[in-house]
Amino acid sequence: MKFSKKLAAFAAIGLALIGTAACSKSNNSSSSDKIPSKITKKTTVVFWHGMVGVQQSTLQKLTQEFEKQNPKINVKLESQGSYNDLQAKINSTLQSPNNLPTITQAYPGWLWNAAQNKMLVNLTPYINNKNVGWGSAKASDIRTELLDDAKIKGTQYGIPFNKSIETLTYNEDMFKKYGIKKVPTTMEELKNASETIYKKSNHKVVGAGFDSLSNYYVLGMKDNGVNFNDKIDFSGSTSKKVINYYADGIKKGYFRVAGSEHYLSGPFANEKVAMFIGTSAGEGFVKQGVGNKFTYNVAARPGKYTMQQGTDIYMFNHASADQKAAAFKYIKFLVSKSSQLKWANATGYIPVNNAVINSKEYKNNTDLKLPAKLSSSMKYLYSVPVEKNSNATYSQLNSIIQTILSAAQKNQNVNNAINAGKTKFDAAWKQ
Repeated sequence: MKFSKKLAAFAAIGLALIGTAACSKSNNSSSSDKIPSKITKKTTVVFWHGMVGVQQSTLQKLTQEFEKQNPKINVKLESQGSYNDLQAKINSTLQSPNNLPTITQAYPGWLWNAAQNKMLVNLTPYINNKNVGWGSAKASDIRTELLDDAKIKGTQYGIPFNKSIETLTYNEDMFKKYGIKKVPTTMEELKNASETIYKKSNHKVVGAGFDSLSNYYVLGMKDNGVNFNDKIDFSGSTSKKVINYYADGIKKGYFRVAGSEHYLSGPFANEKVAMFIGTSAGEGFVKQGVGNKFTYNVAARPGKYTMQQGTDIYMFNHASADQKAAAFKYIKFLVSKSSQLKWANATGYIPVNNAVINSKEYKNNTDLKLPAKLSSSMKYLYSVPVEKNSNATYSQLNSIIQTILSAAQKNQNVNNAINAGKTKFDAAWKQ
């Protein structure tokens, strides 16, 4: 499966299917369940996931390692294909809760209705249990922002697993050629460097672009003090400021969008764009595309905030007490320092464990540029708030902003496109 198809799932929207909670045999909160201190009989944990390629093979190796350490537990890995496929499978199965797996990868927005219908396990009692968990959230050493992002309406339903952030990837050779002495750290610096490169290259090289237009808008608003919610005035002054920053660059030629190529790593490798903002999980593909053509590097995303994305692991309530305990032991293993170091180095995902982020073993990884820069690149993390229809609205943003930028490229009236976008934006929140 191509990486572009995998990345496209970052923008997958949650379907508004309401599961029939009454059909579940275990609607009680897990806090009332007695958590077994040991798994004494053979127990099978079913794990639905959307990993492919090296991600899937690494997950398989880690699972085999876990099973050797825990001979009473069998983890049945069931790949559902892409994230889109996984989300569709979860949504269709929510109507028959007993057919759900023990645990699954998911974005929290996918499981909003499942949480409302008490189909998920509150994992706080497991986190606080010293036999299957850590004794406390602090003792888990999972970065707080990542752990908080796996909550739905304040309840810890998920544990972060495969995560990424947005970073700036740039062509070092091109910076030297066109006199860019400082890697942009602000949006103003990004604009100025992009404009300089575009002019000095005689319009042959576009300065920069953003892979995800949804992320561009959400983080642009956040950097201007506005959280992503249904109170946003899409045609208001702050929103127009964020949109026009990109639109002006499109009109003048120093910015571009990915368009039909889906991701800017291709044009970057072909030296048609000097830098781009995209997911850190794609660095391995950038390295492969660039080869020996030039020297690339990565840096923190310009602006204060960066987007943290990727799935968490959630547990369904229909499972038995032994399955829940066994599943949490497995989750704990996957986010341990040892596992996260192997996972991050093999896949390019960022570690969720603070000990790995700050470890020499990770920072000294010479195969990738990100590990040495990660700590400074994730000082301020943001994610799409888990609220009703927030995921669906976020997913609509890409096409809304694309339409506006297309109008800018054609020198059409951008305000008309923004007003049309407002109608779609507001409708998505109210659906």
